[in-house]
Amino acid sequence: MESWKLKLKGSWNETKGKIKQAYADLTDDDLKHDEGKDDEFVGRMQQKLGKTKDEVIKWIENL
Repeated sequence: MESWKLKLKGSWNETKGKIKQAYADLTDDDLKHDEGKDDEFVGRMQQKLGKTKDEVIKWIENL
């Protein structure tokens, strides 16, 4: 499994907290993550942050 997916699956509350610290304007709905819907989550982050899929994934990996 890719490392960014492990971050979303493993310590989600910690990862979610780091994302909120970096982007305070994201809502809980924006940060909703359902198991197995990693790509959907990344797509939402792309729209909200104005980044490419690769940029979002790299950012998640570096949290």
